[in-house]
Amino acid sequence: MNPSERGGRISRGLSPADQARKAAEAAFRIEWPRLVARLTRIIGDIDAAEDLAQDAMVAAVEQWPRDGVPVNPGGWLMVTARHRAVDRLRRDATFARKLSELGREAAIGDGGETLLADLDLDHAIEDDLLRMIFTACHPVLSAPARVALTLRMVGGLTTEEIARAYLVPESTVAQRIVRAKRALAAKRVPFEVPSGPDLAARLDSALEVIYLIFNEGYEASAGDEWVRAELVEEALRLARILTGLMPLEPEVHGLAALLELQASRVRARSGPSKALVLLADQNRSRWDRLLIRRGFAALGRAQALSHERRQAPGRYALQAAIAAAHAMAFTHEETDWRRIAGLYAVLVRRFPSPIVELNRAVAVAMVEGPGPGLDLVDAVAATGALNSYHLLHAVRGDMLARLGRHQEAGASFTRAAELTSNTVEQLFLRDRASACIRYSHSAPQ
Repeated sequence: MNPSERGGRISRGLSPADQARKAAEAAFRIEWPRLVARLTRIIGDIDAAEDLAQDAMVAAVEQWPRDGVPVNPGGWLMVTARHRAVDRLRRDATFARKLSELGREAAIGDGGETLLADLDLDHAIEDDLLRMIFTACHPVLSAPARVALTLRMVGGLTTEEIARAYLVPESTVAQRIVRAKRALAAKRVPFEVPSGPDLAARLDSALEVIYLIFNEGYEASAGDEWVRAELVEEALRLARILTGLMPLEPEVHGLAALLELQASRVRARSGPSKALVLLADQNRSRWDRLLIRRGFAALGRAQALSHERRQAPGRYALQAAIAAAHAMAFTHEETDWRRIAGLYAVLVRRFPSPIVELNRAVAVAMVEGPGPGLDLVDAVAATGALNSYHLLHAVRGDMLARLGRHQEAGASFTRAAELTSNTVEQLFLRDRASACIRYSHSAPQ
């Protein structure tokens, strides 16, 4: 395949040299996570690994326009970067010690001039990518640091892209990443997949990071966009990578199922003017049936693996089962709310949290009416745990409105609007507040 065929329409009108440079940039972007993960395994230092990966990119930009785009661009970058890694180790005073650690990484012959390929390079690279996931998601880091480092080192996003997605200055993202690397070095966090009891804790952290990335994309916490599709896609990609790397872990498939099923609704969650569309009002013909099928398949794997291990479903598998119940209903009215309420009852019993309690209240209100639902919401509010959470007040406003208590509902919607930084949500909530207040003023006394 020639470069113009690789580049498709993007390459038309470009010179062969420009096509080669475009191919180098594309290959580098795709291979970045695996390159850095592999080089970190060899060198033992993330910063040095990034430098070496960049060196390989520079070499590709210099050589491909002259020599042509290689048949396997990613493999070319990997081999070139590994050559440079060995060269660096050769210059390092610890070369002799490191050499014994390389194992399958390289076979050095002719005085260290020849670097031979691994017997099972693809498998080894995937192992290194898994190591990178567990390193970037280490619990020693704060949640924002884990998210930033994972998006950079595993997702391959630039600091500019991460900053744009989270609506923070690029310098803030850069600082988080730098500090995260320093913290990992200071704590001497090994570049490895943990085993035994440590695996469960580290896996929970990795799943949580991917879940946080997805949630920010699915329901943006700030800015003028209700949905950030690029973060939804990135979280889906990370979850799919993890299922490939850890195919026997039920909760990995549980998370993948949850994200696939939730992501299936993305196109229906916004109207033509990007206005917020609630679940009850969504055009379900716009739900992505392919993602729903993928979600059902992943949920089936999670349940089968849990059954084999004689384990109860995990938190993500339970949430995926709730999402699956929604996906099985062709209309909002056909939703099996009794099943959903039951699943939330199990979820809140096994993994208690005020947000799960709030979600259960919504389901209970759909089964038993807004009165019992409001009682549960007020019980959550009484704890004070969610007083600054805008959705607590939004849910309360909805239930009050359904009970005909429109003035109180208007106050709750107003409070919810004050607590969110997302302008789309603010507009929606203020509209609901205004409607409730108008209704309360016009209603007969």
